[in-house]
Amino acid sequence: MAIRAVLWDVDDTIFDYTSADRAGMRVHLEAEGLLHRYGTAEQALGLWREITDRQWLRFANREATFEEQRIERVREFLEERLSDADAEAWFLRYVAHYEAAWSLFPDVVPVLDALSPAYDHAVLSNSSIHNQDRKLRILGVHDRFSSILCAAELGVSKPEPGAFHAACEALSLEPHEVLYVGDHPDIDATGAAAAGLAAVWLDRPDVGGRPELIRITGLDQLPDLLRGNTRFGAPSTFG
Repeated sequence: MAIRAVLWDVDDTIFDYTSADRAGMRVHLEAEGLLHRYGTAEQALGLWREITDRQWLRFANREATFEEQRIERVREFLEERLSDADAEAWFLRYVAHYEAAWSLFPDVVPVLDALSPAYDHAVLSNSSIHNQDRKLRILGVHDRFSSILCAAELGVSKPEPGAFHAACEALSLEPHEVLYVGDHPDIDATGAAAAGLAAVWLDRPDVGGRPELIRITGLDQLPDLLRGNTRFGAPSTFG
């Protein structure tokens, strides 16, 4: 059966999270007078990303709530036992700088335009609906997606099959009728494939090294992949 919908990751897939995070944190640390603590800006940014990844894993494993992981990111980064209120206030000051740097990747709108006549589109993110709904509205693409599902509300996160199956149910489609596109080879591509979806790893940095995965290095390659669709089963109806 043909692919009938594309299910999208958000951060570092359609939204340039890494660039916004780095730019926002750099400005935030300068404003807070904290850059000197970490040697260089790059060391500070690297530490922040390492802590963020670790705390997000706790959230994904349901060891912390969405709010708790934010607070713990700040405490671990500053190495201070701040109160919840003070840690949240520090995080929100960072968020203001982070949001000022938000942008879509330049290939996002063209590929949505190219695929929209033939495919439904939805979002599955390991974040919260509050964050991603607002983000997609500000970035101007919210109305491109028929459904937006997030781990914080689902109670299950990628790469667990239940997260992908919930998105398929929202689309009223079987897993084999849905293609998942995401930037993480394990959480996104491997997880989606294990749940029975077609899956594409969006490897923007062109790291490679995962021959078992269907890989693209830019979204401009996705329409041609779907046109052929030979590795997803029956030919698609694109075009």
